Amino acid sequence: MRSPAQNAELALLLEVAGTPKPGNVDRHRDLAELRFEHFLAGAVGAREGLELAADGAAVGPAFERAVEEMAAQKGGNTQFGALLLLVPLVRAARDDLSQPVAEAVVRETTVGDAASFYRAFDHVDVGVDEPPADMTALDVRRGADAIPALEERGLTLFDIMERSVPGDDVAREWVRGFDRSFGAAERLAEADGTVSERTAAVFLSLLAERPDTLVATRHNEATAREVTDRATELVADDALETDRDTVEAFADDLVDRGINPGTTADVTAAGLFVALEHEAIEL
Repeated sequence: MRSPAQNAELALLLEVAGTPKPGNVDRHRDLAELRFEHFLAGAVGAREGLELAADGAAVGPAFERAVEEMAAQKGGNTQFGALLLLVPLVRAARDDLSQPVAEAVVRETTVGDAASFYRAFDHVDVGVDEPPADMTALDVRRGADAIPALEERGLTLFDIMERSVPGDDVAREWVRGFDRSFGAAERLAEADGTVSERTAAVFLSLLAERPDTLVATRHNEATAREVTDRATELVADDALETDRDTVEAFADDLVDRGINPGTTADVTAAGLFVALEHEAIEL
């Protein structure tokens, strides 16, 4: 039987192997500076931090270690957002991988966890939006330099996530009890086909459900809505079953335009982990 850390690593590998996932790296597509093998190396590198979480380490230090080792490959940021979801979920799996337990894990985070989160930004470049005026001193892009301001305000990691909503849907998962992650796991269990096919189908359904916040950050809200509207049409037409070439063309178009719905991929990875832990999908 796989451990929670092993299942989290496997979830990262399965997420990047699923295809087609429009706009994202998959087994058939690379981005301009990120390749499939970078994601494989990132998933393997993150294992040490995931094991720390599985052994009961605090969320912040476990996350920082996972990001530091993930970033050791030459592609840069491959799975920062996914790890921000997976680390508390792995920690929750020590007791009971349920939404109430996962919510308790993140609500119990400390100022020290938040400091570790900020230090993680020193290891990798992450696409984030401009902070609100009252959060300038706490801009995550400052990395460890922002920790004194963080400690002065006494903000926990959950507090930081709470202040990042609605602009960041990874943060929204923390605040909303990982509702989309657990919902994705249910969809994966109910879907047909191979795990790769299920992953692609669930990714597309999540993309149709909400505009991707990474797309909105890197481009604009209109572009994020355009991508979601197109995904909605494809889901309504059951295009992965009836006209897969259309989905493949959509995937190629987003890659060509540099549009990367990475937050949706992060939630997909979290859903894969929950499904693996609940033995809802088998390999």
